Amino acid sequence: MTLTNSLLIPLNDSITSREVVDFLINFSLDPSGCHITFIHVFRKPTSGEELMGKKFMDEQPAKYKSILEKARQRLISEKGFTPDQIDIVLLTDPYPSVTEGIIDFFKQGQYDMVVTGRKKMSKSEEFIMGDISVKLVRSLDKASVLVVKAE
Repeated sequence: MTLTNSLLIPLNDSITSREVVDFLINFSLDPSGCHITFIHVFRKPTSGEELMGKKFMDEQPAKYKSILEKARQRLISEKGFTPDQIDIVLLTDPYPSVTEGIIDFFKQGQYDMVVTGRKKMSKSEEFIMGDISVKLVRSLDKASVLVVKAE
């Protein structure tokens, strides 16, 4: 019997997300016992995003699918994963927050761990903007959450 670890990894268009992928490539992780799901969660658009127009909003799913696909290809070519070991999911029905989308998707699936990035923030930035990684650790209290700290 083969034990498979199922990892849920939310990504976006940030340096922090790229560092999460770099971490996975450099981490001592055996691809044969692992299944990864890369997700991107769309949140309700801000008024500023809505001002960018319908064309801008309509281009976002393709943009993020491309980002997730690049991460997938890196793990295939640089780490030895096979294409069937890595899924890509876009949660296009907007959530009130990215954190809520990740938690909801995690609870719907059979995942052993969430791997997320965390950028360095001041206390005031963290207070105002919140921190997805902290919210995940608190909300998924019976799950493993690996936080990759980015500079």
